[in-house]
Amino acid sequence: MAIKSIFRLLRGSTDTQPAMRIFVRGLKIDAFIGVYPHEYEQRQPIIVDIELDMGDMPPPKDDRLSETLDYGLVAQKVAEIALDSHVQLVETLATRIAIWALSADDRVQACAIRISKPQALDAADLAGVEVIRRRDD
Repeated sequence: MAIKSIFRLLRGSTDTQPAMRIFVRGLKIDAFIGVYPHEYEQRQPIIVDIELDMGDMPPPKDDRLSETLDYGLVAQKVAEIALDSHVQLVETLATRIAIWALSADDRVQACAIRISKPQALDAADLAGVEVIRRRDD
C-alpha cells in the first residue's frame, strides 16, 4: 500500500502512485528575526523543517546525486536565506524559502516550510508558522 503525500491530498489527487518527497527536518539556524527591540540586538535560534514534493519523480537509475535534488543544497540555501538579513516575521522567511524551493528545480511540485522559534514564548516549547505552497499557486 502506497503512502499518500500530504501534497497529493491537498491537490485532491486520488491516484495511488507514491510521491517522492525530499525533506530536511530540525535545521537549526541562529538568525536575526523578530519585531521586538531585543530581537534586533542578537541572533536567536530558529528551527526549520522543509519538505519538497517531487511529484512522480522516478527513482534514480544510476544512483547519482544529479538524478535528484540534493538535500544538502536545500539545507545550505535555507540557511543562506535565513541569514541574508533581519526579517521581522517568520511568515516572511517561510514564504521566501517557499519561493526559492519552487523556483530552484522544476520537479518540485509543492513545498511545506515550518519555522519554529524555541524562545518565542516562555510557556511553550515552540511557536512558529507553516507555509504550504504549490507550483500552481
